[in-house]
Amino acid sequence: MIKSNENSIKDVIKELLNAYKLNSKLNETKVISSWEKIVGKIISVHTEKIYLKKDILFVKFDSAALRNEMLYSKEKLIKMINKEIKKKVIKDIKFI
Repeated sequence: MIKSNENSIKDVIKELLNAYKLNSKLNETKVISSWEKIVGKIISVHTEKIYLKKDILFVKFDSAALRNEMLYSKEKLIKMINKEIKKKVIKDIKFI
């Protein structure tokens, strides 16, 4: 039997992402693009900045009251984001 060097496109893409260390940026992009779907239009409108550093999501709101309210939903939000992304990307959220 002849052994083939062919890999699936999925495997090749995974290898490239790992080789160039782009997984974290890809995860950040997924979180940012799904932010409105997860939190809703109203909260999304008041979100000024969102970024991922290691496994911590940093979110800046234009309202201190909203920031305080979101603190109460932090654990639920982490679960919702990880479920949407389909992997455990976020371990903590810092509201700034």
